[in-house]
Amino acid sequence: TPSQEQFRSAVLAAGCAVIGQTGDLAPADRRLYSIRDVTATVESIALITASILSKKLAADLDALVMDVKFGSGAFMTAVDDADELARSIVDVAEGAGLRTTAFLTDMNQVLGRSAGNALEVHETIGWLTGTFSDPRFDEVVYALGAEMLVLGRLARDTDDARVQLRAARDSGRAAERFAKMVSALGGPTNLLDRPTQHLPAAPVVVPVYAAGSGTVNAIDVRAVGMAVVGLGGGRARTTDRINPAVGLSEVSGLGEAVGSDRPLAMVHARNDSDAEAAARALRAAYTVGHATEHGSGSAPAVLRRITRA
Repeated sequence: TPSQEQFRSAVLAAGCAVIGQTGDLAPADRRLYSIRDVTATVESIALITASILSKKLAADLDALVMDVKFGSGAFMTAVDDADELARSIVDVAEGAGLRTTAFLTDMNQVLGRSAGNALEVHETIGWLTGTFSDPRFDEVVYALGAEMLVLGRLARDTDDARVQLRAARDSGRAAERFAKMVSALGGPTNLLDRPTQHLPAAPVVVPVYAAGSGTVNAIDVRAVGMAVVGLGGGRARTTDRINPAVGLSEVSGLGEAVGSDRPLAMVHARNDSDAEAAARALRAAYTVGHATEHGSGSAPAVLRRITRA
């Protein structure tokens, strides 16, 4: 996490910054989470709302757009629970004078095609520069981005906002802005031109195939995420070190055909043993069979937009 001075400097230079929360921001929230953990109230909607908004309100925002996920890869697996949380966040934030919109987005499959630190940055750079596109990824990015422009009074409405967003991406301005932000936060100045020079690569990259051919009907996305953690791409304990090179790429989605010519994903690992363990976890996470309506992949990535009633 950068210093406050570097954070402010980056925002002035690039207009944006992606940073982690500092210990000075809403410090009581950490104490409250410890209490929730020992009182079996981690899943309390009211306390989750308080935890999220304590930091947002302390930051003195002008407006807030929340992405509240549901599905097998989300904290709130059930749509109704995610909807309740989203409405709670919107109502409390608006009551505190913060203009807020929430979107319910689907995490019953991986968003995009990669999972893992450097691999997701590669994918982000590809999206910004036009070498990567994915309909569900586009849907979520444009929904959140358009709402931010409208709430920020930089667009008349969401249609105008989407036109502006597409123009920024197509012209290369969005990529330039991202590069400027990375540089302002202390990163390399040529990341977009030479991503492979700066982003680490795993020494072992292997395809993982399903046991048989068919269509992807269901995915346990949490299990997919835990496979990445097992590779070293996430923390099982707070003391664990993250390996930014490992993870998954070319991840198959719902309704897609897999078989001997199309793997479930490519595993990027430190060694063969880790790759084999991740392969077993992936095969267990995917349900492959005959094509079904449930597994068609046709469900929208953005289920609904929630504002104060």
